[in-house]
Amino acid sequence: MGLVVEAFRVGPMDNGSYLVYCDGTKEAAVVDPSYDSLVILDRVRELGLNVRWILNTHAHFDHVVENAAFVRETGATLAIHSGELPLLQSLDVQASMFGVEAPEYVEPGHLLSSGEQVPVGKGSLEVRMTSGHSPASVSFVGPGFVICGDALFSGSIGRTDFPGCSHDTLLASIRSELLSLPDETVVYPGHGPATTIGHERTRNPFLQ
Repeated sequence: MGLVVEAFRVGPMDNGSYLVYCDGTKEAAVVDPSYDSLVILDRVRELGLNVRWILNTHAHFDHVVENAAFVRETGATLAIHSGELPLLQSLDVQASMFGVEAPEYVEPGHLLSSGEQVPVGKGSLEVRMTSGHSPASVSFVGPGFVICGDALFSGSIGRTDFPGCSHDTLLASIRSELLSLPDETVVYPGHGPATTIGHERTRNPFLQ
């Protein structure tokens, strides 16, 4: 019994929101519920899943906009790294910068730590620190895949022109925490299509 990942490319920013579930126990986690991601709930009901976690890679508004709705609908625990709390608590400021309505705030029920194993049924997701795009971004590593938020994209890396960002920190995070994974590892990013660690290691111009 392994973990299954289903990717949903949603919303006006082509965000990646993800459903991860154990095909044996039917326990599940939803990662980065973005705009228009409530369609994931239809899939949850179709498969008869029990959503245990709502996980945020980081607290930029477009990755957390439906946190409250998913917590309300599923009763799941919201989890994020403590270093992202200032961003999460300033959603109104973030939204105003982009001229959008502020997402509803919901208090996290669990604070993630580096190296933690988040249980999902009989499997787990390893928390890895991939800071740089935001102060305390994390990635979730499962068997054969990584959900990395806005750290690494197909052919690119995350922006580092926001407050609290660091280009050097992001590159160091990618090299130590992501490029250390096997080449065949599937990368599920916060925007755009999936890729692999091997492809990005050899083809991504930011990593050469």
